[in-house]
Amino acid sequence: MELTLKKPIIFFDLETTGVNITHDRIVEISLIKVMPNGEEIRRTRRINPEMPIPKESTDIHHITDDDVKDAPTFRQVAKSLAQMFAGSDIAGFNSNRFDIPMLDQEFQRADVDFDFSKARFVDVQTIFHKKEPRNLVAAYRFYCGKDLEAAHSANADTEATYEVLKAQLDHYPDLPQEIEKLAEFSSQNRNVDFMGRLIYDDSRREVINFGKYKGQVAEEVLRRDTGYYDWIMKGDFTKNTKDCFTRIKLRLKK
Repeated sequence: MELTLKKPIIFFDLETTGVNITHDRIVEISLIKVMPNGEEIRRTRRINPEMPIPKESTDIHHITDDDVKDAPTFRQVAKSLAQMFAGSDIAGFNSNRFDIPMLDQEFQRADVDFDFSKARFVDVQTIFHKKEPRNLVAAYRFYCGKDLEAAHSANADTEATYEVLKAQLDHYPDLPQEIEKLAEFSSQNRNVDFMGRLIYDDSRREVINFGKYKGQVAEEVLRRDTGYYDWIMKGDFTKNTKDCFTRIKLRLKK
């Protein structure tokens, strides 16, 4: 069963120097852009992270400092990459919690203002965990009947993620083909920011989802605790999370 597309969707995967969204960097990006007419555009690119790649990360994706020393930096490819993503929905494996926030942070560092709010996000891992809780290797074996060779290479993981979603559509007759409904199904929370530090409640109010104020309405907290906003701005949070708090803060002045 194939996807029902009204606009392009990009499946992508990142390999990075680590898992800290605010401090680590991309070393490889691989994507498949699927067009509504069925055309598939594939791209894989190594990125110079401008920092050493830790051994524990190299042990996972097998990309070394020498492999990326002559590769372009993210800033050098950011604008062309943004053009590739523009006007597309976005899919990946654990992408809502890691790949999309990481990509957004890299765009911010490169001074590229990419508007993710216009895209719908399909997280294949969330669909898998809701249906058959496991990882990508197990998902590939379960749905596609094959072992995933070269796991943790961006190219192999991206190809596997695309294949798994198509197999999921065949496997579950009740799974919607439309991207809008798939995005809704694959969302874990009604996140305000990418990291889920803020989530919407049933009344569409932004609620803090971490720390001492977890479960409390953000607007009420910012009004009551005047130092909390400054703490967020100085803290180790992504720019996307800080921007969301700023929008709420600005509403208080109206």
